[in-house]
Amino acid sequence: MKQHWKLYALTTIIFWGIWGAFIEIPEKAGFPATLGYSVWALTMIPCAIVAIALSGWKLDFRKKSIIQGCIIGLTGAGGQLLLFEALKDGPAYLIFPIISLNPVITVVMSTTLLKETTTRKRWTGIILAFVAILFLSYQESETNTERGYVWLALALAVSLMWGIQAFVMKSANNRMSSENIFFYMTLTGLMLIPIAVGMTDFKQPINWGLSGPYLAAGIQILNAIGALTLVYALRYGKAIIVVPAVALAPVITIVISLIWYATLPHWIILCGLVLAVIVIYILAEE
Repeated sequence: MKQHWKLYALTTIIFWGIWGAFIEIPEKAGFPATLGYSVWALTMIPCAIVAIALSGWKLDFRKKSIIQGCIIGLTGAGGQLLLFEALKDGPAYLIFPIISLNPVITVVMSTTLLKETTTRKRWTGIILAFVAILFLSYQESETNTERGYVWLALALAVSLMWGIQAFVMKSANNRMSSENIFFYMTLTGLMLIPIAVGMTDFKQPINWGLSGPYLAAGIQILNAIGALTLVYALRYGKAIIVVPAVALAPVITIVISLIWYATLPHWIILCGLVLAVIVIYILAEE
């Protein structure tokens, strides 16, 4: 059972990697990212139903479980909404590298509060993972200048929230079922839909056709499944290993982009790709 985290983590990497390769298609077709969030929250429902059904329809209504579950959901989904806001005024080439460092927060919290540790070899892999993550999040410099510095505070907040989310997810797995964790993640994600809708500029034309919400649903279900398998990965594996590993999902995205879009990424991203493959091998090794 202890090695099940590898299967679940790999599933998350694959599904999030595929999701990352195609997520921009609906947005470029005229379906706003904020409405894409709403679609994602709805795709969480079937995954939650399957998870709860597998657990025998047992829901955990203990106060601490509800609090932990909602913290996990709010930090994850809330961070996504803050990211939308940050990207309005800030440069993506700075925002994404900042956010990509959220596994550092999880690792620090897990080692100090949960007393997690591992072998020297895996610690080397974890450190190299941070380097690979930075390389993989590289964005081309933009010509337009950012407006103010609120975006910086928002980017830092998103990184902090997602780092805390993974830590609480691991901590909660020690006292409640993974199925219930995902149930509360789904519930809080749905609760934030009105905010996402309120952030949408309906003055702009919106694509309500097949290439809009329907295509978005087909792509976002990959994100939802990946989120569910991440919860399971953290049930069986250490956060200091699982979180840096799944953060390397862009490896799949890059490979798909090379095949599907026939585009060669920047050399920095290619270096991150090679380093990520080495890291995944180190972290998965017995």
